[in-house]
Amino acid sequence: MSRKQPADVPATLSATRRQLEQWRHQQSGRKRLPPELWAKAVALAREHGINKIARILGLKYESLKKHLEAGGPYTSGPGKARPEFMELLPPEMMSSSIECTTEWENAGGGKMRMHVKGASMADLASFARGLRDGGA
Repeated sequence: MSRKQPADVPATLSATRRQLEQWRHQQSGRKRLPPELWAKAVALAREHGINKIARILGLKYESLKKHLEAGGPYTSGPGKARPEFMELLPPEMMSSSIECTTEWENAGGGKMRMHVKGASMADLASFARGLRDGGA
């Protein structure tokens, strides 16, 4: 069955689309897509959006969305991405009581703003780790 593809397919998607089509033609029956092809589709969905990639690659929107969400906001490919920035503070700031406003944003665009007064930097760092790791 030939799928009509959008005319504005970015060049970076062509290779992945060809790989998927080749894999599909080599399969007999219904087999699960290999993890490496899902990883490529997820990476493309992060860059171009779930709907567009699902349509271009001929994947089910919900399946691609589940694979994307399973990776979490901090993962890319098989492992976790490293933070791009880490601020180191002098010890006197770590032990003193602080006041600050913090804003968190998840991969889905949800935001949370918090005003904290009287907490230590160590408490805030612990709370941030909990939010990042899904434990808070």
